[in-house]
Amino acid sequence: MNQALEDMLRPYAPITPLDWVQAIREIVQEIVLLGFWRSGFFEQAAFYGGTALRIFHGLNRFSEDLDFTLGRPEDAARLEPVLASLELELAAWGFSFHTETKSSGAQSGIESAFLKGNTLVNLLNIGVPEELSRRFPPNQRIAIKLELDTTPPPFAGTEVKTHLLPTPFHVRLYDLPSLFAGKLHALLFRDWKRRVKGRDFYDFVWFVARRVPVNLPHLEARIRQHGNPSIEHLDLAGLQSLLNERFGKVDLTAAADEVRPYLRDVRELALWSEAFFKELVPRLIASVGQEE
Repeated sequence: MNQALEDMLRPYAPITPLDWVQAIREIVQEIVLLGFWRSGFFEQAAFYGGTALRIFHGLNRFSEDLDFTLGRPEDAARLEPVLASLELELAAWGFSFHTETKSSGAQSGIESAFLKGNTLVNLLNIGVPEELSRRFPPNQRIAIKLELDTTPPPFAGTEVKTHLLPTPFHVRLYDLPSLFAGKLHALLFRDWKRRVKGRDFYDFVWFVARRVPVNLPHLEARIRQHGNPSIEHLDLAGLQSLLNERFGKVDLTAAADEVRPYLRDVRELALWSEAFFKELVPRLIASVGQEE
């Protein structure tokens, strides 16, 4: 196995089949970001979402998808022209994946595509033990979803960060206050087939624990863009009221069940209750000058 891949695998110390699948998924995600960088994609686009938090800020949960956004609606970056480059980048590191375009974003403003590869074939590339390899069905697949928001709401801040493995490269991503704004919008308004996405609630706790301020103008722009234009001005007190209302209605048991497979340590989920989340609400802070 390539030394860089060994270095990427080492922190996972995989033991079970699920450990190995999670490890390869996340290693592939990071190689895909390298492919996006080589293509020049980040000149007009930025990385955001839970996987951005995991890779660049140490969020301690597994992640699945790669979410991107244009810097401005008039920017020309798109997913489809980059997909062949991603396949080539993965092949250069010994992985076998193909891409499928799912949506052009013409109706929704969200382009989407998938990277798909045979689980066993790709696990053999990173040294899965022979006794474990026999436990993977020959047709099992790994799928990683890619999404690009082509109608980005305004007022987001970005920064450029360096990632060192498998080789040094740069990624433009939303700054933490803007990432928090996006997460709060998802927590408050995400419609996920009538299910609660517990990852949103887990990430909320992560942001609050680190005293990350909220980019309120960006959050307000997201709320307006996604069907809530009645909000004239979102201040910190208004956001706190929305969160308290949400925590009073959501099924937190279902939320905990949803996020559990993505956590290495599930003990903190025992704390989850309406009272727990409402206790965190007064700890929110806004970016400087945005409180009112």
